[in-house]
Amino acid sequence: MQVSVLASGSKGNAVYVEMDGCRLLIDAGISATRIKKALAALDVDAATLDGVLITHEHRDHIAGLTTLSKWYHLPIFTRRATFEHMSCRAQLPAECLCPIEDGFRLNGVQVMPFSTSHDAADPVGYRIQGSKCMALATDLGFVTASVQAAIDGADVLVLEANHDPEVLKNGSYPWPLKRRILSNRGHLANSDAAWALARLRKQPEKVFLAHLSEENNRPELAKDTVQGILSRQGIAIDFAVTSQTETVSMM
Repeated sequence: MQVSVLASGSKGNAVYVEMDGCRLLIDAGISATRIKKALAALDVDAATLDGVLITHEHRDHIAGLTTLSKWYHLPIFTRRATFEHMSCRAQLPAECLCPIEDGFRLNGVQVMPFSTSHDAADPVGYRIQGSKCMALATDLGFVTASVQAAIDGADVLVLEANHDPEVLKNGSYPWPLKRRILSNRGHLANSDAAWALARLRKQPEKVFLAHLSEENNRPELAKDTVQGILSRQGIAIDFAVTSQTETVSMM
């Protein structure tokens, strides 16, 4: 299994997953050119992707989708309401649209969407199961019981650690935006990510801390907060902090 976070943050998100010969892109929130180049650096031809999984319709998750679809005509999987609310919906080839509800099989792996709490039409995370298991849960205001169950048992987990609440509260964002981020349909705080990890029955081999805010967080703050909480619980996990500008990988 290979998991590479090509980009993660408010300026764009894209994650490459390869498992048992199946090649998937989760979100296409950076330019198609950048996706193509980032995959090429991993010795992956974007044309060989088996599909694109979209978590929700916000621009930082779909900005490159239209061009990517025109270039490669890849199947796109997401919830029906997400397709309906996409700003680029009319530009996507109809034959590429694959609305999903429950889990489905794709080239030998099981793809299981699960609902997340975010201010979008019908946002989801994904659990991908084959000989190994990976899960992605970003853009969520809090970890519901169903999200906790969906990420449990993953060998590799991409989990949001968006902000430090005190940094956010004392920062320059207008109060309506602060309130949105702090709400249960906003983004996950570092400490909430840590407690979600602490509640897992099986600890993952690798965790990517993802979707860090550039203004309301810092990589070392996210990592120190999460590690500090887990250390006090007697838990040790291998972490990587994702980047808005550089690919972060685990093989």
